[in-house]
Amino acid sequence: MMRLPSISTSVTRRLCKLCVKHCANSRAMSLQGFKAVNEPILSYLPGSDERIRLEAALEKHQNQQVDIPLVVGDEEIRTKDVHYQVAPFDHQKKLAKYYYANSDIIKKAIDVSQKARHDWARVPFEEKSKIFLKAADLISNEYRMDLMASTMLGQGKTIIQAEIDCAAELADFYRFNVQFGLEMFKYQPISPSDVELNRVQYRGTEGFWAAITPFNFTAIGAHLPVAPAIVGNVCLWKPSDTAMLSNWIAFQILREAGVPPGVINFLPADGPVFGDTITSSPYLSGINFTGSVKTFKHLWKQVAANLDTYQSYPRLIGECGGKNFHFAHPSGDLDAVVNGSLRSAFEYGGQKCSACSRIYLPESKADEVKGRMAEEIKKFKIGSPLEADSFFSAVIDDKAFERIKGYIDYAQSSPKTKIIAGGKYDDSKGYYIEPTIVEVSDPKDRLMQEEIFGPVLTLFVYPDAEYKTYANLVNDTSPFGLTGAIYALDSEALDTLNDIFRDSVGNYYINDKSTGSIVGQQPFGGSRLSGTNDKAGGPYYLMKFVSIQSIKESKSPLQTWKYPYMG
Repeated sequence: MMRLPSISTSVTRRLCKLCVKHCANSRAMSLQGFKAVNEPILSYLPGSDERIRLEAALEKHQNQQVDIPLVVGDEEIRTKDVHYQVAPFDHQKKLAKYYYANSDIIKKAIDVSQKARHDWARVPFEEKSKIFLKAADLISNEYRMDLMASTMLGQGKTIIQAEIDCAAELADFYRFNVQFGLEMFKYQPISPSDVELNRVQYRGTEGFWAAITPFNFTAIGAHLPVAPAIVGNVCLWKPSDTAMLSNWIAFQILREAGVPPGVINFLPADGPVFGDTITSSPYLSGINFTGSVKTFKHLWKQVAANLDTYQSYPRLIGECGGKNFHFAHPSGDLDAVVNGSLRSAFEYGGQKCSACSRIYLPESKADEVKGRMAEEIKKFKIGSPLEADSFFSAVIDDKAFERIKGYIDYAQSSPKTKIIAGGKYDDSKGYYIEPTIVEVSDPKDRLMQEEIFGPVLTLFVYPDAEYKTYANLVNDTSPFGLTGAIYALDSEALDTLNDIFRDSVGNYYINDKSTGSIVGQQPFGGSRLSGTNDKAGGPYYLMKFVSIQSIKESKSPLQTWKYPYMG
């Protein structure tokens, strides 16, 4: 499949028929008792089998430009609205050519999805699960290196950042969704007598779901449309322009695994056109979104404005980033503070929703921590992800470059800030920005409040004795609530900080960095402006996509309308 630029319509039809045949032949193979395990992380050491295969995949993908169509049902569509995905570390290199859907095509996809929904909703959960378990196996094995190469080239990820994303986390999402679904569907209500049988039916929601996905994780991109689909929904998937190649490969894997045409429709599109079209459809069932606060709020307002037109109340799931913190207590392990903060703030150039963006240091330890971090940053290599010793590469595109550059320019000009490491940038070949640490004198400086989403870490020093006061200030400084970490070895301080930060974030780390959640281990999501905290990678996430029907069957129907005491 991946050796060709696309899958033909006839092949897709055959795949759908094979899926139906597979489901019929596999019903004897029960998944009851299935337990998912996390996909092992490969090492990619020089000379290893995986390193050799990865280098071959990189060579293949960087020497071709893939043509990526829209896919509606089993039809591949190319419009005149042509766009290109470029490598962020070499923006003259075009990796993929793709096409935007207009409103008419999006409406067509809605109609096609509604036709596909009837049969897909009636496929038993176990049979749907087998399709996505097959997809997970294809991700882990046959197409692992294609996903790796496309994520490294298209999104600028280093080997390890691509591996933990598009290989491990994506496969984990699919496998753990199966386990969590099987466990969730075990519940059935009590039936107090033989003449009354009660049960619940776990259905998908009516209508269609829209998945609007981000650039920074291939795993999130290819999970947001699958989560509703695995429980019987149909979905329109709008991939990110800057993750198009990896998302296209993931979509083709889903097709090969047996997802029928129309269940997931692949629709690159202009954001406002896509948003306006889906929110004006009466069949909108829900939106699964990862992106900016501004966009999510706009979608929510559009849904509210159209509320009287919908056949059901649409559900909205949002993950919108954060202003994540590390708070070091005087008793904290300084090695852990330094190394955890460097990794959290600068891996993938700070372009993780969970990346540490602000750090609070006690006065007694601040000079040592600042000095060590500044020295360690000098050892970072910032370069092409194709060079294995690069710690991180370019930021994703010109818009990100200009936004981050603006914050650095502010730090250079403000009398209340001091750049203690980095501060340079260059977009002549790629969108490169040095890892930058800025110390502020005002704990409410805009650099401590606003999401930057780049390799910029803001630092504030507080008086040791006032750690409780400043911990409470951390809680009130930013409107976000995604991730946070504390570093403390004193048990009383730990108890105090744990209580202060109880409502601050959705993912909370004690003596560990704020990044690195693993499916099945640390379900991920935040509240406040960070999102709806539905915890992808956890056991309750799939409930957002389910509409439960309670059924009572009477074996002894009423023979009279009267109650006995009425005579």
